[in-house]
Amino acid sequence: MDKIKEGDFTTQYNLAIIIPVFNKLKFTQKCLESLNALIYSPELTEIEFQVIVVDDGSKDGTAEWIKENYPKIHLLFGDGNLWWSGGVNLGVDYALNSLNADYVLWWNNDIEPSPDYFINAQKLIVSNNNDTLIGSKIFTLDKKIIWGMGGKFDPINGHRYMYGGLQADTENFRKPLEVDWFPGMGTFIHRKVYEKIGMLDEEEFPQYHGDSDFTYRARKAGFRLIAFPDLIIYNDTSNTGLIHQGSVRKLYSSLISRQSNFNIKKELTFYKKHAKSSYAYFYIVKKYFRYIGGFYKWKFLNFLGIKKSHCGKEIT
Repeated sequence: MDKIKEGDFTTQYNLAIIIPVFNKLKFTQKCLESLNALIYSPELTEIEFQVIVVDDGSKDGTAEWIKENYPKIHLLFGDGNLWWSGGVNLGVDYALNSLNADYVLWWNNDIEPSPDYFINAQKLIVSNNNDTLIGSKIFTLDKKIIWGMGGKFDPINGHRYMYGGLQADTENFRKPLEVDWFPGMGTFIHRKVYEKIGMLDEEEFPQYHGDSDFTYRARKAGFRLIAFPDLIIYNDTSNTGLIHQGSVRKLYSSLISRQSNFNIKKELTFYKKHAKSSYAYFYIVKKYFRYIGGFYKWKFLNFLGIKKSHCGKEIT
């Protein structure tokens, strides 16, 4: 099953794919199988791939399965306290210093690339001047709508959002798009970026915002961030972080937990680092007003017998 290249030919670039995991072996199995089917195409003559899995203390047999089925994958270990940013940092450090990688690719075990993903990526890497972070166009797993294509952040008014987030695929998203930040999947980063700005901030952003903080810092340091529509991946949003799910207890947890994208502390920290106006903080106020207010709005409407349908319309 394992098809790791033996290095019996010369390639122009060494690319390390970094995959942090914690349990959820079925996702990892599917992820590695999809990568294995694509990264050994005879058309990929310019890139040598190295796959690094950072297993942060999984208890479901992840490491044993990888050793048995993909023995040439580079398997690194954490003690359960790395979280996403720490896992990526461990993998990147190994890629740059032990494997001498030219590029690293942030990857997650819950995404699936299109069949021509790495062929298109090779073309972009060969033509890249190393001053550009290369991002992907991410669809939801059902391929019906865009999950995101890089993000926007305005340090003056505080607006922060994902381009194309949960929108239909229109002409606006079928051409390269220069952005302010990237999410932590499908992002190609040359080693010179790390050499200039350092690693992910795993202390302040252990799970969420580590990706957007790092890539926004890269932009501030003079690097360009461009998302390319030919680099398509599909994101399984069922494997998401902590959300309230209609529970008051989970609503509270989602505001303080590291596992939640609604963690208030990391939101305030990001704005403290990057906002240039006190007015920017009003965007945070509006965000949480919508989040918490929407929760209690639907609690009340549900009490009245009005339910929210999957398409977002109210039904009785």
